Amino acid sequence: MHPDDHAHGPDEVAHTHPDPSVDPHTPLRGGPRALRIGIGGPVGSGKTALVAALCRALGAQLRLAVVTNDIYTTEDADFLLRNGVLPAERIRAVETGCCPHTAIRDDISANLDAVEDLEATLGPLDLVLVESGGDNLTATFSKGLIDRQIFVVDVAGGDKVPRKGGPGVTTADLLVINKTDLAPLVGADLSVMDRDARARRGDLPTVFLSLTGDPGAAPVADWIRAMLAARVPAA
Repeated sequence: MHPDDHAHGPDEVAHTHPDPSVDPHTPLRGGPRALRIGIGGPVGSGKTALVAALCRALGAQLRLAVVTNDIYTTEDADFLLRNGVLPAERIRAVETGCCPHTAIRDDISANLDAVEDLEATLGPLDLVLVESGGDNLTATFSKGLIDRQIFVVDVAGGDKVPRKGGPGVTTADLLVINKTDLAPLVGADLSVMDRDARARRGDLPTVFLSLTGDPGAAPVADWIRAMLAARVPAA
C-alpha cells in the first residue's frame, strides 16, 4: 500500500456505487415458483454468515428456504441450524462429492432436486437461497438453477481481488466485498477495491459489508427486496 494511501471505512466508498436496488437486467418474470438467488465465492469469504444474516433479515417477511452445498459434509447447513436462522424443514444440505462449481453449473441435478423438494414440501415460496460450496473466482451458477447470482469476496484476500476479475467478480448480479472491518488489520485499501470493482463490473452493483457492524446485511437484503419487486407477472 502506498504510504499516502489509507484503509477507508465502508461508509466512505459506499456512495460511489450504483444504487444496489437498480436491476441492470430485464425484470424477472413472476410465476408460481420462488425467486432463486445463488450465493458463491471463495472459501472463507463469509457466504454462510451472509446467508444467516439474510435469513434473519428476511425470514419474517418472506416465505424463504435455503439450499447449502458442501463437498463431503453438511457443515454449512449445520451452522444455519445451530444458529436457528430458519426452521429445520426450510434448509436442505447437498453433499456434492465433487468440485463445488460442478454442482452449481455443470451438473445441477442435486441442487435442482433440493430446490424442487423444498417447494413441493413447503408449498409456495417467495425466495430460495442456494449457497455454493467454497470455490474460486471462476465460480458461476447455471441459469437453469438460479435467477440471480451474488458473489462474495472478502478483504482478507487483499485489495487485489477485484482487480483479478474472473467470472464470479465480473458477471455476478451483485458483488459483495465482505469483512470491511478487517481492512485496517490486513492493509487493504477499500478505495482501491472500489475502483477496481467499478473497472471490472461497469454498471453492475457492488456493496461493501461488515456483518460485525451490520448483522442484518442491509444493502444485500434491500437488493433482494428490489429483485422481488422487479418481478413482473408471467405472460
